[in-house]
Amino acid sequence: MKILKNASSFKILTPVAELKDQLLRIERAGRTCYQSEIKEINWETAEKFVKMLIKRGHESVLEHSYLTVQFNNLSRGFTHEQVRHRLTAISQESTRYVDYAKEGEDVDLDKLELKCVVPPHLDERKKVDLGDGRKMSAEEMFQEYENFYRALRKSGWLPEEARQFLPIGVKSQIVISANFREWRHIFEMRTSQFAHWEIRKVMGDLLEELKGIIPGIFDDLAEIGKDQNGLRFFGKVKSQN
Repeated sequence: MKILKNASSFKILTPVAELKDQLLRIERAGRTCYQSEIKEINWETAEKFVKMLIKRGHESVLEHSYLTVQFNNLSRGFTHEQVRHRLTAISQESTRYVDYAKEGEDVDLDKLELKCVVPPHLDERKKVDLGDGRKMSAEEMFQEYENFYRALRKSGWLPEEARQFLPIGVKSQIVISANFREWRHIFEMRTSQFAHWEIRKVMGDLLEELKGIIPGIFDDLAEIGKDQNGLRFFGKVKSQN
């Protein structure tokens, strides 16, 4: 069993040049609505135009876009929340077909290892009272999950059967694709003060990176505070322009 702490990450799969070019496409599409064609569309005009669309609430034009992101070393809790965003394309690590005991073509149940994500602001080694005279830490509990999963597999249970007893904290991976308008909705929901600590941390980091790559689209979403554990949260701010 391996504990993952502060290991969640993301990788933007859409090439940067392609993301920037989509700003130009958005401006061309938007100017069709307003019949306001100009001689030359460039990144500077596109950024200004996009900010105008968002300020006016005309965000449907942002749907002429696409962004794909891979999220790594996060929990099934993260993915359970993320897949609730219906206007996305989703490809997720399967607990039916992924065999945690498989290395290459070989399956060795004695080498089976589960990876589990734990809260970075809590001590997974601290024991808690179970109320029946026993004390156990979160780390020990995860170890028991691994032991039980291994025992089920050795007794003949298939991965898709034994997975019924995997914890929500088990490590997962997911790829999400959506247009910029939907990503704005995701960021508003998942980086707010009320979002879960794991998804808020990863989405906040992604939001800040995207703001540097495609200016204008997410500029009105910014860090507005930190919670009691020092984790940032974001929200809409008034444009400075």
